[in-house]
Amino acid sequence: MYRITNISQYKGRTLRIDFEQGEPAFINAEVVSDLRLAKGMTLTEEQWAKAVYANDLRRARERALYLLDYKDYSYILMFKKLSENYPEQICYEVCDRLAELGVINDRRFAEGLARKYMEVKGFGRYRAVQEMRMKGLSKELIEDALAPYSDTESTRERLRELIEKKYRRRLDSEDGVKKVKNALVRQGYSYADINAVLGGFSEEEE
Repeated sequence: MYRITNISQYKGRTLRIDFEQGEPAFINAEVVSDLRLAKGMTLTEEQWAKAVYANDLRRARERALYLLDYKDYSYILMFKKLSENYPEQICYEVCDRLAELGVINDRRFAEGLARKYMEVKGFGRYRAVQEMRMKGLSKELIEDALAPYSDTESTRERLRELIEKKYRRRLDSEDGVKKVKNALVRQGYSYADINAVLGGFSEEEE
């Protein structure tokens, strides 16, 4: 049993609750109000567990919204982030609610990553797929998000721009060409596309 001996202001919207026995607890004022906690009240184990759960749920939701102010998250990434500090059930409840409200949207997240990897970082498809899988996205979402970047013409145009920007000066020797090919493979481009685009540079040089 938990007998409340005092409720006092702590910091901001957080209140300190003192008990007849044991350590004090720090609970959000809205949770205290919602559950009608008051000095002199005696709580059962179940009632106190409900208060702690409601407080943790509120804190986890506020943490999620704070994180989303700075960048977008997928469902799985947000779940993993919250699970560093909160129980699994609370993480599911918060993420489910945010997804229901559209605050977390895996399709939007996937499309944003596709633009970042393909247009900004200049990755090839293989590298982009690998990176997006690591973000916890499904195969279907990845395929849909990368669809606008999948035709051969646009792929080779991005590859040509990347070579012009970063690797053109290294193509003056056989060893340099080999190193460029290896670098482009790591970026996620296929040998077929690499050879085709480098062949075009060779013709220009000639």
